[in-house]
Amino acid sequence: MEHRVNEIQISYREKLSTLKSLSLTDSKKVAELLFNNWDAHTIGAQESFKIILLNRSNKVKGIYPLSVGGICTTLVDMRLLFAVVVKTLSVGIILAHNHPSGQLKASYQDKQLTQKIKEAAQLFDVKVLDHIILAPDGRYYSFADNGIL
Repeated sequence: MEHRVNEIQISYREKLSTLKSLSLTDSKKVAELLFNNWDAHTIGAQESFKIILLNRSNKVKGIYPLSVGGICTTLVDMRLLFAVVVKTLSVGIILAHNHPSGQLKASYQDKQLTQKIKEAAQLFDVKVLDHIILAPDGRYYSFADNGIL
């Protein structure tokens, strides 16, 4: 008897192919990339969580939309996050989510989730380089810049 197993499929949008040569060296470049690839209609309405997938040179392999939630929260499934990271053979990731309220303070839950992902990433020799929180008005908060990471 043959058994079939579901498989995660990763695909890239055409506009991201031009970003493959982009090397992310600071939070300002990361925030610009995220704002250019975030749905402008939902950034102020629904919280979403994305990951930027990077190669060894910190060049962008892609941006994966992990979850879309409600007004003030979204669910991050660790198994799905790492299935994408492993499937794409990424060695670095940058976490990102938005706060529709415009509040740029990292919540206790944001800090805990980041730490949990960072600890799990170490098992795969993957580096979490930053976690960016975006506000609808174009401002951002970087965990790395603020010494939280």
